Amino acid sequence: MPLFEREPELMRRHRTTARGALFLSLVAGLLAGTAAARSGGTTKPIVFPILGAAHYTDDFGDQRPGGPHQGIDIMAAKKSLALAAEAGKVKFWTTSASAGCMLYLYGASGTNYYYIHLNNDLTRGNDNRGKCVAGTAYAPGLKDGAKVAAGQPVGFVGDSGDADGIHSHLHFEVHPGAGKAVDGYPYLQTSQHLLFAAPKGKPFTLELDGTVMKPAALTLQVKVTTLYAWPMGQHQTKLHRALLLNVPDTAIVQSTSGSSTRKATILSARIGQAVKVWTMPATASLKTERGDDLSLGAALVLLKG
Repeated sequence: MPLFEREPELMRRHRTTARGALFLSLVAGLLAGTAAARSGGTTKPIVFPILGAAHYTDDFGDQRPGGPHQGIDIMAAKKSLALAAEAGKVKFWTTSASAGCMLYLYGASGTNYYYIHLNNDLTRGNDNRGKCVAGTAYAPGLKDGAKVAAGQPVGFVGDSGDADGIHSHLHFEVHPGAGKAVDGYPYLQTSQHLLFAAPKGKPFTLELDGTVMKPAALTLQVKVTTLYAWPMGQHQTKLHRALLLNVPDTAIVQSTSGSSTRKATILSARIGQAVKVWTMPATASLKTERGDDLSLGAALVLLKG
């Protein structure tokens, strides 16, 4: 029998959060610090299931009112994008009072992932006026049973179900071989965090703010702290991501000091110097979304100070 047809049994075994238990779990996690990743992770890293700032601890197995916790609670701002951990097929589940708006991702690798407590609010407040439908809980245009690519938006983080009124979060479960849940912490620790999310082949450009790490003749390594992705309108802060950018001869490099701007070269950049980069228009792919080395080219480099 498919997993989604056994949902009542699953949800009895995989009850998620309650206010007191979640608070105590977070406090315990903060006091304990970040635990070392356990063995048993996938050989191919998954995509981190949320775009943007998120916090989690290894709370798998913690005692909850409904039994041991079967997932990892990832704290994130309400309506943050939830992303497909790998390519696969999605199944909506909308009839569980405890899970609220829920999504199953049947991964191409044979691993299944549960996305629980997706958004059901129409405003930034806790209004509970939305339904478990595409555009509210699930990504706009996403259909039940659709095939998705790795990193594709599949939903929005929320607090539906028995997480109502608690800090918005994604309860994320990992089920290798469609079997019982395993600790998802090692999967998350080795996962790939995306810079942005867009349909594959969609044109985009990025605006990056950060500091120079290593300048070279045709490349520039930047520690990025803030990112804007256009035309998606996605914004991330406090990234602290090192990106190695291609800087072709056609790129414009300028240096600013006060109100003056002058032509410069990449080799004139100083380590630690503030920099703003606009990338060349490109088309979205998993490589560019991850920011793989030299997957992004600079169109304009502005060295500050």
